[in-house]
Amino acid sequence: MSTRTPPRGLPLTAAATGLVLMATACAGAGGEASGGGERVVTVATVANPQMEDIESLIGEFNDQHDDITVEFVVLPENQLRDRVTQDIATQSGQYDVVTVGTYEVPIWAENGWLLGLDEYAADPEYDIDDIIPTVRSALSYDDQMYGAPFYGESSFLMYRTDLFEEAGLEMPDQPTWEEVAGFAAELDDSDTAGICLRGVPGWGELLAPLNTVILTHGGQWYDEEWNAHLDSPEVQEAVQTYVDLVRDHGQAGAPNAGFTECLTTMAQGDAAMFYDSTVAAGNLEDPESSSVVGDIGYVAAPVAETDHAGWLWAWALSIPSTSTDPEAAWEFVSWATSKEYHRLVGEELGWERVPPGARVSTYDIPEYQEAAAAFAGPTFEAIENVDVEQPGLHPQPWTGVQYVAIPEFQDLGTRVSQEISAAIAGQQSVEEALATSQEYAEETAESGGYRD
Repeated sequence: MSTRTPPRGLPLTAAATGLVLMATACAGAGGEASGGGERVVTVATVANPQMEDIESLIGEFNDQHDDITVEFVVLPENQLRDRVTQDIATQSGQYDVVTVGTYEVPIWAENGWLLGLDEYAADPEYDIDDIIPTVRSALSYDDQMYGAPFYGESSFLMYRTDLFEEAGLEMPDQPTWEEVAGFAAELDDSDTAGICLRGVPGWGELLAPLNTVILTHGGQWYDEEWNAHLDSPEVQEAVQTYVDLVRDHGQAGAPNAGFTECLTTMAQGDAAMFYDSTVAAGNLEDPESSSVVGDIGYVAAPVAETDHAGWLWAWALSIPSTSTDPEAAWEFVSWATSKEYHRLVGEELGWERVPPGARVSTYDIPEYQEAAAAFAGPTFEAIENVDVEQPGLHPQPWTGVQYVAIPEFQDLGTRVSQEISAAIAGQQSVEEALATSQEYAEETAESGGYRD
């Protein structure tokens, strides 16, 4: 698989940001070291519950590899992305393993920043063919895997079955956005929002769900010649639908609500529907974090003009080309992304905490099927149905769903999301937001050298 984009360097804005963070965030960023071996594997990882589980289970790895010490550098997502980008782009070689996503892997592989993993993963015991094909494809470049998936996700619609039953409503297996808007209007009252949707700016926040709405309405960021289309009627209709839904029937404080805030709102019973990541289901079905366990239904991402509309994301473990001991790094990566690790998590921490969306065999484990009965099937189907090459109605010159796979998108996406968030806040119209966004997109295509 290829991103079909020319090799590109590190954006100046990202480099500058990284330098600032290097100066301000180094102290205290490291995690605990494990093991007493002479070979050291330094892992840069994101601060989320699934990654924290690795640290809690690292003793099992040490028992099998007493010559390797693993050191964790745990950072919030935005800081991790900047720190790792800066480290790899400058060939500093601080990390032997980095946690990256489907957005970064093809771009970094094309730049020669990551080691191909196919040769390492050819070991039959690792069983590379067990990785969910869509996820493996999204983490590959030129048909070679450059990131081993730790967990994968798509998006689906979560809804309160008890509220739908009380109101005499029936949720289709494949709702349209028009139907969702009708349900939201029907169920919106003083205690419960009709729906919760992200409104906080960020290319990985507001734009993640919004981009799937744009694509299913027939919209696009760029055509194959890198002409921007953010002011098209299709994008206008999609964004207006999203903004109207949030403003009329969404949660309070929507312009400041991201994934975490919406998840909390839904888990506390304060919203009737929630369109977001499939990984949310594990929290909504956990009695320790949710008051609506057993009252949530899960159906496919709402559509308009396409057959499917979910996004695809995976957090993966990759080995930078600057690693001084890639063999030891692979020992850790293969352990943390193996079938055996999934069983270890289930047996030691609980089956609902097994990393989802990475391996096919996970969905054949009876204990996992029982613990994740409400959402395992819809999650697997959502991931399988994603077309990362052409997720909308039009061909696109990159691979990916909820982002444009070019380095400049970190800046472009953030700026566009700020315009849309301002529309959600009522500070400007959708038409005004998209007119400005179109200018940003055209400037990026020109300055990035994507078209003549």
